[in-house]
Amino acid sequence: MRYKATQKEETRDRILAAAGRCFRKAGYSGIGVDGLAKEAGVTSGAFYGHFNSKKAAFSAVIVSGMEELRAGIAGFRRECGKAWWLEFARFYMTEKRTCDLAESCGLQSLTPEVGRSEESIRSVFEAELLKTARLATEEATLATGQPTIDAALVRFAMLIGGVMLARAVVDENLSNRIAAAIQDAVVGMQQT
Repeated sequence: MRYKATQKEETRDRILAAAGRCFRKAGYSGIGVDGLAKEAGVTSGAFYGHFNSKKAAFSAVIVSGMEELRAGIAGFRRECGKAWWLEFARFYMTEKRTCDLAESCGLQSLTPEVGRSEESIRSVFEAELLKTARLATEEATLATGQPTIDAALVRFAMLIGGVMLARAVVDENLSNRIAAAIQDAVVGMQQT
C-alpha cells in the first residue's frame, strides 16, 4: 500500500494536536501513551513512530502551544497596534477563561504541569516563554517606562494566574470579578 508523501507529517500533527488537548485537560500524569494514541486515532505503535516517549510528546506540545500563543500575540499586535494588550487581556480573560480546558492556552494549562516536571522539560518551557516574552516586550513597560521582558512576564503571570483562580471558583459572579480585576490590572500597567 502506498502512502501520500505528507501522510507521516499529517499523522504527527494529528498526534501532536490530540496530545495537546489531552495534556491541557488531564495533565501529564492524567493520560498515558495508549490514551494519547486513541485520542489521535492511531495505534500506540504509530505514536512511538513519531514520539519516542510521552515526555517527548509533552515537550513537543509545549513548543507547539507556545508557538500558537506567539501567533496569537502577533495577530493582536497587527490588528490592534499599541492597544493590543487591552484586546489580548480581554480575550484571555473571557474566551480563554471559559473555553473547555482541552482548548485552553498552553501557557495557562501546561505551566502547572511543567512546574512538576524534570529539568529538561522546564528548560524547553523556559526557552519558549522567553521567546514569547520578547515578542511582547515592545509594548510591555514597567512604571519606569523602560520596555523589559519582566513587564511581559508580569502580565502573563497575572493572566494565567487570573484564569486559574477564575476557573477554580464556583460562583460565576466571583469568577467574573476576578477576570475583570486581572484584565484591568494588565491593561493598567504603564505603556509607552
